[in-house]
Amino acid sequence: MKYFKPLLCIVLMLFAFSPAQATEEKKEGVDLQGILFGHIQDSHEWHIMDWGDTPVVIHLPVIVKSSTGWHVFCSSQFEHHADANGLKQGPYGLAIATEGDNEGKIVENGEPVLDISITKTVVVLFIDSILLLLCVLIPARWCRKHKIDDPAPKGFTGFMHMFIMYVYNDIIASILGKEAPKYAPYLLTCFFFIFVANVMGVMPFPPGGGNLTGNIACTLFLALCTFIITNVTGTKEYWKEIFWPDVPTWLKAPVPLMPFIELFGIFTKPLALMIRLFANMMAGHAIAISLTCLIFVMYGIHAAAGTAMIPVSVAMSIFMMLLEVLVCFIQAMVFTMLSAVFISLAHVHEHEAVVKE
Repeated sequence: MKYFKPLLCIVLMLFAFSPAQATEEKKEGVDLQGILFGHIQDSHEWHIMDWGDTPVVIHLPVIVKSSTGWHVFCSSQFEHHADANGLKQGPYGLAIATEGDNEGKIVENGEPVLDISITKTVVVLFIDSILLLLCVLIPARWCRKHKIDDPAPKGFTGFMHMFIMYVYNDIIASILGKEAPKYAPYLLTCFFFIFVANVMGVMPFPPGGGNLTGNIACTLFLALCTFIITNVTGTKEYWKEIFWPDVPTWLKAPVPLMPFIELFGIFTKPLALMIRLFANMMAGHAIAISLTCLIFVMYGIHAAAGTAMIPVSVAMSIFMMLLEVLVCFIQAMVFTMLSAVFISLAHVHEHEAVVKE
């Protein structure tokens, strides 16, 4: 019953749309693509909501280098609406393109400039990193002040101890065996960073709401880290099996068919890590937003249809959000598990000689 009143308030707020608003929405149309990609894509400002006709926005620092040198200013200096050329004009002859190949980028005379601004994705990265540090340092502080034979901690510290030991014992140690302590710091960092970023992305309000792992640049970096660790720490036998595997000679020379396939497999592994995490998290956000937008689409058809869609859309959205929480954990676990598998495959040793009786 304690969840009934909040859900009832949400439904009543959604029912507050009047037929006049529905008619106006029908005339103007609903930009579903703009709403969807506006949430998923990176931006120089953090749009929270619209209060009437006034957008509630967190403006972020802009750091760019144009033809006149470096400039640092606030994104609030850009116009909120684009002009006839699809540009949001700003200071120093700069503008944000809202259409074309440079959509979302800061341009000067139609050409993109060097941009190292603190965008929405960067802010979300900072927030998630701080939360990750707190999740690690608080239990670590308890461990420094207590002995091994002391009673187990309770509360948040006890939960983190249980969570860390579960990931270490059931995922990392079960795959890497004796080499688990060597790679556990990296793999545990991957797991909890992805999990925190996923959960924060599910939250519909700041400091959550940022789709960090739905940004392919973030998943590319994580996959690249696994790629480097896997191949830099690989054994001689690992590289031997790539360039001169134990297959018939005609598969290796004069046409290096198997070495080419094995070498190609080195790059497909991190690619799979990158695409899997990015696609699953982006799809989850897209589905949740699409279910909410169904209300406005149906209102554009008829006020009665929009009103009837409200409880259906709310119920489906709540279900998807709960399912997305489970997906947050599964995707973090899958990325960590596959990274551990790839590292384990790179640490093969010479096969023991078979002694014939």
